[in-house]
Parts: sequence; C-alpha cells; structure tokens
Amino acid sequence: MGYAQLVIGPAGRGKSTYCSSLHQHCETTWRTIHIVNLDPAAENFDYPVAMDIRELISLDDVMEELGLGPNGGLMYCMEHLEENLDEWLTEELDNYLDDDYLVFDCPGQIELFSHVPVLKNFVEHLKRKNFNVCVVYLLDSQFITDVTKFISGCMSSLSAMVQLELPHVNILSKMDLVTNKKDVENYLDPEPQLLLAELNQRMAPQFQKLNKSLIEVVDQYSMVSFLPLDLRKVSSIQYILSQIDNCIQYGEDADVKVKDFDPEEDD
Repeated sequence: MGYAQLVIGPAGRGKSTYCSSLHQHCETTWRTIHIVNLDPAAENFDYPVAMDIRELISLDDVMEELGLGPNGGLMYCMEHLEENLDEWLTEELDNYLDDDYLVFDCPGQIELFSHVPVLKNFVEHLKRKNFNVCVVYLLDSQFITDVTKFISGCMSSLSAMVQLELPHVNILSKMDLVTNKKDVENYLDPEPQLLLAELNQRMAPQFQKLNKSLIEVVDQYSMVSFLPLDLRKVSSIQYILSQIDNCIQYGEDADVKVKDFDPEEDD
C-alpha cells in the first residue's frame, strides 16, 4: 500500500511552500516523503524533486511549437500527462516501495479540479496502483475576510471535492500573514444560520433565496471546514499532517516492532 497527497488550490495559494515546509518537517522528524512536481510551468524548487512532469513535457516547448498561451499550454501538458499515465507515470511509480509516501504539487489552474477530468483520471490511476490518496486543498487565509469570500472559497473547495471523490482536507494557508486572526477564526467551523444572516446583510434582498440555497449546500455536505496552517509553528504543521495521515490511514497497517532483550543485559 502506497500513500499520496494531492496538493491543489488556486494559483498563488502557497502549494509549493507547503510542500517545501512539509518536506523540511519530515526530514527533521526522520520521516521520508517524496515530492512530485506536476506543474509543467514550475522553475525553482525549495525541495528535492522526486518526479518531474517536465521530464515528460515542457510548457515552454508546447507554447513555442503550438503557439499556445500559458493557460492553454498548461492544459495541453496536463492532457498529455493523462495520455501517458500507463507509460510514464507507471514507470516512475515503479521506483517506489509499497509503503512510500508521495506528495503531488499540482498547478493552480482551477479547471483541473473543477470540471476537466485530468486530475480525476490521474487519481484513479494512483488507486489502481494501490495508493491511498487524500486531497489537500489550500486556500489563502487572507482571502477569507468576510462571508462572501468565504462562501466563494467553500464553493470552489466543494467543486473539487465532488469532482475528485476523495478524502478531503481544507487548509487555510499563510496564517502567519494574517494581522487579525479573530476575523479568520470565525470561519474555520462556522454556524450556517449565522452565515446566512451575515450574507443577507451584505447582499441585496433579491439574493436571499440564492443565499439560503448556498448555505444549505454548505451545511448539507458539512465537510467544508478549514484547518489553519501557520508554517512558523511546528505544532501547526504536525497537526495538519496528522489529519491527513488519518484520512489515508497512514501507518495503520504497519507491523508492530518488538525489541528482544538479552536477559544477561537486563541483569
């Protein structure tokens, strides 16, 4: 059994920084993880790259040869990855043992986890290769400053949750940059009726039915809650990692290690 995190979220939400901090934390705690770059536009890394999509296809080459822009070129690269799952990805995964832990650093194009099936098919391939997979969805904590932005973030997260059909951990990144943490804490696990009242106050009366429907969607799924991540605090990183490990059942099938003691040494 292998284990994997699929790190997704809109562009600029700190996905690569999260992967780098996670790698440093695991290195300090003598735990091994492997970071995989799935962004064909990435250039600089603060972590050792175990697998790199750029070895399969380069965004610069696609843009030059096909005359595509950055977004169109990236979508082409990801579709090319989808076409080569049975060859390139399978060959790369064969380099890792059954109990290895992979973290996939994904690009930030929202289409990939909202309606385009590339990542869904990617995940299905990992499952066929006997990987337990969890989605880690990052949202900028500075984005969650009022109820309207919170609902927008919830809808984006919920879209990814429905599309990928995986255990899902939502993280508020960049908590170290938030000046007033109380503003954010109100939205970590909010009361639906309070959200609705606040939303109705912020918007025109004609949107009240829409507001009620949106809050009902959030409430019915009851899975759209966020965990704050402050990369300055080891305890924060450890707590996030423990929640993810629980989702993918990491370590639950490990053998119990029993140490034999020499009677003479005991004496």
